[in-house]
Amino acid sequence: MTISELSQQLKIPLNSSEKYSLTSPPPPSTSTKMESLPKIQQPHKRYWRFSKQDFFPEPSFHNFGSYKNALSQTPNRLKNRLFSRSSDNSELIELKKESENEMKLCLTWWDLIWLGFGSVVGSGIFSITGQETRNDAGPAIVLSYAISGLSALLSVFCYTEFSVDIPVAGGSFSFLRIELGDFVAFIAAANILLEAMVGAAGLGRSWSSYFASIIKNNPDFLRIKIDSFIEGFNLLDPIAVVVLALANVVAITGTKMTSTLNWISSIVSAGVIIFIIIVGFVNGKTSNLVPFFPFGAGGVFRAAAVVYWSYTGFDMVANMAEETKRPSRDIPLGLLGSMSIITVVYCLMALALAMMVNYTQVDVNAAYSVAFEGIGMNWAKYLVGICALKGMTTSMLVGSLGQSRYTTQIARAHMIPPWFALVHPKTGTPIYATLLTTITSCILALFTSLDVLSSVFSFSTLSIFMLMAVALLVRRYYVTDVTLKQDLGKFLVCLFIVIGSSVGATVLWSTDVKGWVGYAVTGVLWLLGTSGMALLPKQRIPKVWGVPLVPWVPSLSIGMNIFLIGSLGKEAFYRFFICSAVMLIYYVLVGVHATYDIAHPDKQKSLIDEGKESSDQVS
Repeated sequence: MTISELSQQLKIPLNSSEKYSLTSPPPPSTSTKMESLPKIQQPHKRYWRFSKQDFFPEPSFHNFGSYKNALSQTPNRLKNRLFSRSSDNSELIELKKESENEMKLCLTWWDLIWLGFGSVVGSGIFSITGQETRNDAGPAIVLSYAISGLSALLSVFCYTEFSVDIPVAGGSFSFLRIELGDFVAFIAAANILLEAMVGAAGLGRSWSSYFASIIKNNPDFLRIKIDSFIEGFNLLDPIAVVVLALANVVAITGTKMTSTLNWISSIVSAGVIIFIIIVGFVNGKTSNLVPFFPFGAGGVFRAAAVVYWSYTGFDMVANMAEETKRPSRDIPLGLLGSMSIITVVYCLMALALAMMVNYTQVDVNAAYSVAFEGIGMNWAKYLVGICALKGMTTSMLVGSLGQSRYTTQIARAHMIPPWFALVHPKTGTPIYATLLTTITSCILALFTSLDVLSSVFSFSTLSIFMLMAVALLVRRYYVTDVTLKQDLGKFLVCLFIVIGSSVGATVLWSTDVKGWVGYAVTGVLWLLGTSGMALLPKQRIPKVWGVPLVPWVPSLSIGMNIFLIGSLGKEAFYRFFICSAVMLIYYVLVGVHATYDIAHPDKQKSLIDEGKESSDQVS
């Protein structure tokens, strides 16, 4: 079946930007159609191949001359890609051809709920809670988890609407590319890859800490110290590397098998978590909750920004939309169901820890294991340690699935070599994309300490979630060639006020400005910006499932994510901007030219011819 025939079946013009107004009814639900969409036939090619054409098939990289000509056009190409937007049709159909083989439709709402549970529970709650309880929040860590949980739930609403309408492996990358343009999508892609590598490395280090604590009461027992390396990078962790490698090997073998292993083991984890909560409350002391705010409200928000790591599994679940049997039903149940349960569980677990141990005595690396040892339940220490190891193992498994799907869609768009987009015909999994995230995360896990990883990870995650809320507002209020210019202008002014007021409140808080006047002004501005947006006509209605109370929910999500970003330390900003600068250099030298070539196929032959002429002149 040709692409033209597929577009007719979907009732979407092939070259359409797929933008619809309320006066022009949208087509039938894309997610519903995708459930019965026939497979795209591709010519058979050998999967294991490594030619230059597979890595750099674009004409800009045909030879040195063509690349030189492409570099000379960099300013114009940057301008073009800055304002270029993708479409639902392109992300759903056109880009999938790059993978040559399709991923298998094998997941249900049951799988998604437990994928969410398995990817989230066991990562942050066991690895970050101790660090933030002792250093930033004290017993008020329970409020930090509640704040982060609310912010995460707001982001889940945004992800769910996009995932139902556009069930594709790219997740936030594809959604931002459609609504905010190619350049913003690359910034998101860079952060997504950074998040994938750092998150997996952090899990590997946490696994090693708990395993060492079970053997001997020393989380660094199995690490190799190198005195000549700087602090934070001087403890080599070969155990973390081995665990990450094994988890990714399992994920490569197949999605359904990994999902089944995950939900079986996650049910066992749920039982152990209930045990932790009950024993924690029974053996806890209310005296350990005093003082409740030892580091003040600032410490609560600093901790909330970091423990956001604990909620990041849901974006991995959103990436599984392309392999979900019924996205319109399964994704809302899977995402919203799992995150609501997890938020309650996290708050109860954090409170149990705070009651068992005085915050000054909490172990920053293996908090729960050491806490049970402190109340005389040595056997429970091992049970909790094993549960934490199992939880972090399933988090690595699900993380590997989601991270490789992100990478696959980024490669489909040619922002990284399309070789990484190839899907294996037998396993139905993107093996090359999985290997990319595996190798990089193993290198990070070998050298980098947990505190360094967590701050970078939180900044990347929060910035992407903030952009997702902006993208949802754009999707509802702006449709190309439909929205009136005056309405677009009003919308942009309101959006600027919402973002500006959120930044203003964050700056006031971060600089410890006293008094209520500044906060009152920024709060009123936020209300005015959101109210003004609510009075504008919406240009699009959700096809199947939509975020309630738009623009209030996404606007609040923007404010909370910006506020949490501002609560991170300055080191997180430095590390984030250094990483982003490196990625921007790559974009200018490679990414912008590859994506420009794909977007302008009519100019390919002339560019190759110019490159040949330039090469001939040089020779």
